[in-house]
Amino acid sequence: MPRRHKAGYKPQAEMNLTPLMDLTFILLITFIITFPLIENGIPIKLPQGKTKPVDASEASTAVTVDKDGRYYVGDLTVTLDELRSELEKRKASNPEIRVIIRGDVAAQYGAVAEVAKLLSSLGIKNTSLSFQE
Repeated sequence: MPRRHKAGYKPQAEMNLTPLMDLTFILLITFIITFPLIENGIPIKLPQGKTKPVDASEASTAVTVDKDGRYYVGDLTVTLDELRSELEKRKASNPEIRVIIRGDVAAQYGAVAEVAKLLSSLGIKNTSLSFQE
């Protein structure tokens, strides 16, 4: 006996996007949570101090000096000359670049001062030091 279809029944020809949107939302939340952890992934002990919080909505570049005097831009280890060229490239693409200097509490003062001097020589004025509260 042949099966009869209900009158007016038409197969649905569109894809259900709800699961795809759910997955996209979960990935977005995951990246929002993990991005700050990736940015601060270099293990350093920041000096203690009280500061005003930096506006997280502004895009910024983190320059880190670890206790051994190594320089980092984000997670990339660089020499002082490479740091100069990287910051020059970033300033060329964004003249209002914001740089946060993260210096380990055990780092030599001179290494952190070199970064500050470099930023000044490049004309980068929007800088701040990172402290641990």
